[in-house]
Amino acid sequence: MQPGVGSLMGLVLARDLRLAFRHWDQVIQPLVFFVIVTTLFPLAISPSLDELRGIAPGIVWVAAMLASLLALESLFRPDVDDGTMEQWTLSGQPLSLMLLAKTLAHWLLAGLPLVIMAPLVGYALGMPESAWPVLVGSLALGTGCLSVLGGIGAALTVSVRRGSVLLALLVLPLEMPILIFGARAVDLAMHGESATGPLNLLAAMLLLFISLGPVAMAAAMRISVES
Repeated sequence: MQPGVGSLMGLVLARDLRLAFRHWDQVIQPLVFFVIVTTLFPLAISPSLDELRGIAPGIVWVAAMLASLLALESLFRPDVDDGTMEQWTLSGQPLSLMLLAKTLAHWLLAGLPLVIMAPLVGYALGMPESAWPVLVGSLALGTGCLSVLGGIGAALTVSVRRGSVLLALLVLPLEMPILIFGARAVDLAMHGESATGPLNLLAAMLLLFISLGPVAMAAAMRISVES
């Protein structure tokens, strides 16, 4: 008896989380990178909170975008190398949903910790507390978008050895709108204005990516596995 869609995605998600926590040092790399990058800016620019406050949204979002790239190279490659992905493509199960579950695992491991750490980083950069909910919300939506876009790029480059540079070149230009809307939302919140517009755009982009991204990932993965 074949498992249902929800059970199938749950099995893939649980499997990836178990495997990831066996290599916890790799799991914390994006978070450590995020914290290090954001703390380097005060050293390079100025320790004055008045100066840092003006560029804090850009600092946080650029650091989050780059941190999300760190774990993408290994998102699908281990399963391709050991033959698991080939078995998945031949299993008759919905490959798109299985890849979506793997992408969700990536977000839980690489995106969610950034969202949780964001208020502390914002405090260090002089962000007012009133902007923290928007900062957390925009990063939650934006990192979800980054994970799906990164999953598409990882599926396209999984058959390329040392494809991390190519992956970055493919994904980074597509992530620019997410960076712009996310930083704009935080900036509006810091100035006491409504951030509803940018947040709505991020939410719409996330829904679009979740709807179409798994199909694109599955198509790219079949091409990569068969090549």
